Amino acid sequence: MTPTVPNPAPKSTAATTADDEASARAVLNRLRRAQGQLAGVITMVEEGRDCRDVVTQLAAVSRALDRAGFKIIAGRMRECLTATEDGGTPAMNEAELEKLFLTLA
Repeated sequence: MTPTVPNPAPKSTAATTADDEASARAVLNRLRRAQGQLAGVITMVEEGRDCRDVVTQLAAVSRALDRAGFKIIAGRMRECLTATEDGGTPAMNEAELEKLFLTLA
């Protein structure tokens, strides 16, 4: 006989809001970092820098943007599946969320 594990207690609204704010700050930090990297890539192109260096930095910008997108989706996944519109249907179903996620892949 296997023991049953109780469901964890739901987070309070204050804790959820704090988590949302922390997640938003993390996403904004990632986006600002990517913005700075992109500005650096633009400068490198303007200066005629070696294409290997430019491509390496451009790849870093791309990864930073991907990570920001994944962070947004991960942070909103539960909310998107459980939030309801006026008719009581989920704001986004699992297939729609998967499609959104795959746009970043």
